[in-house]
Amino acid sequence: MSQAIIVIITIAAYFMLLMGVSYFASRGSDNSTFFTGNRKAPWPVVAFAMIGAAISGVTFISVPGMVVANGYAYLQMVLGFIVGYFVIAFLLIPLFYKRNLLSIYGYLEERFGPNTYRTGAWFFFVSKMLGAAVRFFVVCAVLQLLVFAPLHIPFVFNVIVTIALIWLYTVQGGVKTIIWTDTLKSFCLIMSVILCIFFVATNLGFNFGEMTDAISSHPTARMFFFDNPKEGTYFWKQFLAGVFMAIAINGLDQDMMQRNLACRDSRQSQKNMIVSGIVQFFVIALFLLLGTMLVIFLDAKEIARPEKSDEIFGMVAQHPDVPVVVLILFVLGLIAAAYSAAGSAITSLTTSFTVDILEAHKKHNDEKLTRVRKGVHVAMSAIMGLVIIAFYYLSNQDAISAVYTLASYTYGPILGLFVYGMFCKKPVHDRFVPLVCILAPCLSWVLQYTLREWAGYHTSFELLIFNALFTIAGLRLLSIGRCAVASRQTA
Repeated sequence: MSQAIIVIITIAAYFMLLMGVSYFASRGSDNSTFFTGNRKAPWPVVAFAMIGAAISGVTFISVPGMVVANGYAYLQMVLGFIVGYFVIAFLLIPLFYKRNLLSIYGYLEERFGPNTYRTGAWFFFVSKMLGAAVRFFVVCAVLQLLVFAPLHIPFVFNVIVTIALIWLYTVQGGVKTIIWTDTLKSFCLIMSVILCIFFVATNLGFNFGEMTDAISSHPTARMFFFDNPKEGTYFWKQFLAGVFMAIAINGLDQDMMQRNLACRDSRQSQKNMIVSGIVQFFVIALFLLLGTMLVIFLDAKEIARPEKSDEIFGMVAQHPDVPVVVLILFVLGLIAAAYSAAGSAITSLTTSFTVDILEAHKKHNDEKLTRVRKGVHVAMSAIMGLVIIAFYYLSNQDAISAVYTLASYTYGPILGLFVYGMFCKKPVHDRFVPLVCILAPCLSWVLQYTLREWAGYHTSFELLIFNALFTIAGLRLLSIGRCAVASRQTA
């Protein structure tokens, strides 16, 4: 059986299972189900689903390959994620639940005014659309290599088909569907990685003890980097960036928070956040262990490593010495991560655009709101497809770095807005806030360039912190009256 046929059968089988889960999850759904899941999701289910929600096709493809250049340095950042999740659990979640928000950016309107509210919503729109497109473009590129190119089918058709499938299973159930399909995704991802490690180790003739010895003694297994503060892998740069990155791309992201806000109350949501954050560390560690095993396999078979580290996993999965089950597991894990992440992104973009930008929930009855929401859902799917095609022809950066670089620029102003809003009750000139949020990423780029060229300092993802600080400084200049800690705002 040809490789393309194997991949097509795997995708078809997974999609049928996905549609089955979507059908049962979306029965009796309405606009409240789409936007908030009716706030009835049990927290253990959401916690398990959140493990998969934090893992996209980029993680599946890019993280194993990261070990070649950076070892296990990524785990330094994941340790920071855990701290960030505690901040989200005890600071942001009570804030959002108290206000019973459909979209978390509604807080910005309460705190600052309509211009800030729309600015936050638009920055989320750009951030999520670009980030989700980068993640999904990696998957489409792999599917093009494995399936569509051998069949002489163009990349554009590949994108249209995959986006159409994602739209189909998310169109009705929204957040409720996303939670249950994320649960399926988490299971498939974890099992795929564990079984891939097992089959690669077996092919190399390793038992469990030999495998652990080989991994622990391999040069790629280094986790902590304390020696050079100027390098991007330096521990404190990675750790602190991880704290703020987690707050920005989980706590201040409608896509991720819509799952947490689907729990019954804030206590349930806090349990979900803490448990999923801790477990995520061990799941990411599995991906890195797999990366070391893939490098060991390539070296043992005397195969040259590919120029792009993102290609390592796919290269080994297709190797004739590896059983075909590894290719099936590779495709299964890849599409599980990709379909769920893209579906979740389209759902959250639909929610934010409908509620925050169009304010359709304030203008229309439930029947008209449903029509508007479905129209926006189609539009979000189409825009994502166009952005993916653009990335395919323009991008040459490894995917995981591209995702976090984009996040550093686009989530910085959102982080700055929420930090200032929660800890300083001083009002600001609302109409000038959009200008501050545009200038902050520009100043961050200038700072990054200056530090690199003049001081030899390579900024990593701590660029997000600089970006947020520029935003806070700008808001301070726009402020009116005396500043004080806004205990009432965070209560």
